[in-house]
Amino acid sequence: MRSGTVMMIAGWLLLAALISWVVQGRLNPNADLLMTDGVATEVTLKRGLDGHYSAPGLINGQRVEFLIDTGASVVAIPMPIAQRLNLPLGTASLAHTANGTVQTYNTRLAQVTLGGITAHNVAGSVLPSMANGDAVLLGMSFLARFDIRMAGNEMHLTPRGIQP
Repeated sequence: MRSGTVMMIAGWLLLAALISWVVQGRLNPNADLLMTDGVATEVTLKRGLDGHYSAPGLINGQRVEFLIDTGASVVAIPMPIAQRLNLPLGTASLAHTANGTVQTYNTRLAQVTLGGITAHNVAGSVLPSMANGDAVLLGMSFLARFDIRMAGNEMHLTPRGIQP
């Protein structure tokens, strides 16, 4: 292969990598959210191009990817993630979701952290059939402990009793 062809292929690969990096950052503009333990007075999330708020976080000190879901009653965890986190499976029950009735297992999360805000003893639910197996739905059992304010394409979470 001639050096000109190699340079052209390298250029196209570099351009593809750059485009992928830009698109990924815009799909999840919170990908680099600072993960500190419970010291922030406010966490600001930016809406992704897909219209959702997603961000990295911690469950019991282990990294997960959260999808913020104010319509979920509890933190909903796909079975593979629950197994990776070694979460205990409590009582089996049925839950009514947007996708119909599904089997779940109740669990308790010792600690859930998003940015610099943390909640302890959070209700969770493990879903064996959860279609989106790579993200945890961060539901109201966590979110209700904070004041939520929407402004444009941002969601602001503030611990109760603290003014931003």
